[in-house]
Amino acid sequence: MESRLRRVPPAAGTGDSDEDDRTPRRRGIFLLPNLFTTAALFAAFYSIVSSMNGRFAAAAIAIFVALVLDGLDGRVARMTGTATAFGAQYDSISDMVAFGIAPALVAYGFALQALAAYGPIWAKIGWLAAFFYATATGLRLARFNARAATQSKRFFQGLPCPSAAALVAGLVWFAQSLGLSAYSLAIPTLVVTVVAGLLMVSNLGYYSFKEVRLDRRLAFPSVLAVPLLFILVTLSPPGVLFGVFLVYAVSAPLWWLVRLNRRRLRRQ
Repeated sequence: MESRLRRVPPAAGTGDSDEDDRTPRRRGIFLLPNLFTTAALFAAFYSIVSSMNGRFAAAAIAIFVALVLDGLDGRVARMTGTATAFGAQYDSISDMVAFGIAPALVAYGFALQALAAYGPIWAKIGWLAAFFYATATGLRLARFNARAATQSKRFFQGLPCPSAAALVAGLVWFAQSLGLSAYSLAIPTLVVTVVAGLLMVSNLGYYSFKEVRLDRRLAFPSVLAVPLLFILVTLSPPGVLFGVFLVYAVSAPLWWLVRLNRRRLRRQ
């Protein structure tokens, strides 16, 4: 026993000391930011369970809750100085479930499976579209993690997966609020799901809003935009949220077309 407890002296030139050897290495994870990540994962799981039970409005709302929680965990980690590599990996796993698997299953359970009424080929197209969206989310997250150190903070490369999930979930929630049938929404849901997946893996630049400073002085009329936004959301939460994320999704393609037209005019 004594020979096992005997400490091997440090090699010369290593700079180690007796005090350093006796200092235990602390390992663990920070609780606060990971609580928000776990809460987002719970909302995603609740969304999946709700869609399996046919409660698609509740499933869509849960995805929006996960979106809010996902935005909070990173901010809390940066504010408290508790950002870690473990938290980043855990956040990516949570994002894959919340913004990849959950929206795909909600879209399929709500409307994509109704494509079977058009024939067996359309039935396969329905679940393949949901799988394509989930795969695009995984590719989008992998590309973002691989290029996080070199990517511009001002623009995202491709549609962010939370915005894509909000677009798909917003469509389902909006359709449910209007009482539209799944059969009538089958083709629109197919188009939105596939286009959202394509935009995620595209090279289009989306403004990240990370450079917006909340501590800057603003003109007094611009302050009225905040209560106006709350009023609009209160009047029709599903319609306004779906409209906001739809405008954000098409903003990058429209801006690309504008720049392409400008280049063409300059050449002429």
